[in-house]
Amino acid sequence: MNDNLQQLAAMLAEARRIAVLSGAGMSTESGIPDFRSAKGLWQQGLRLEEMVSIDYFRASPEAFWQGFKQIFHTKLLGNYQPNDGHLFLAALERSGREVTVLTQNIDGLHTRAGSSRVLELHGTLLTSSCPSCGRRHTLEYINHHELPLCTYCMDVLKPDVVLYGEAVPHLEEAFDAAMDADLLLVMGSSLEVSPVNLIPVEAGRAGVATVLINYTPTRMDRVFDLCVQGGIGDTCRALAPVLAR
Repeated sequence: MNDNLQQLAAMLAEARRIAVLSGAGMSTESGIPDFRSAKGLWQQGLRLEEMVSIDYFRASPEAFWQGFKQIFHTKLLGNYQPNDGHLFLAALERSGREVTVLTQNIDGLHTRAGSSRVLELHGTLLTSSCPSCGRRHTLEYINHHELPLCTYCMDVLKPDVVLYGEAVPHLEEAFDAAMDADLLLVMGSSLEVSPVNLIPVEAGRAGVATVLINYTPTRMDRVFDLCVQGGIGDTCRALAPVLAR
């Protein structure tokens, strides 16, 4: 174990309240591609931000759903499984620590792994809701209909994902959780998306120890007390002995 991992292990061993901000790098190790890498979907000359926006959903719901399903691989979502990173966080919670996961991911893998405190900052792919009556429908139902309609009022369903142009839910709660923690871990995030990327900045100002675990450097590395460069799975496997402390 190198010096950075030893330092992180010591920080984890002492922390009782841990907040975790997870990004796309957490899910790519389960085989889920980063949606920003989607290719071949711009036949109408739309940027990604336009195609997965609330305005596009309202203006062209059928085209929206066609592109949305391709970008997010919804038919494959049920085949993905939590990886060692997800399982490590769930095990940290079972070890008696208070672990709150603030995730930018929409795949539901943190909950599937066993984490009980999960704030899905960008929503979830697992359900879609009717804009008119609010009834939720399952992913299985969505995947069986090219244009999914509410079974009650026949309005076009909207995915329970935060689209561009919509407010981020749980944001204030996420900032509070980070600033009340003993330790903030940021795992697998490039920290390019605002306002979520301000969470480690504000936590650091509040005196919370902050650690970034990411495969590549980010432009915000300097705001962290410690940066561990490496894969989520490899890092968490190396940290497994912490669970016994």
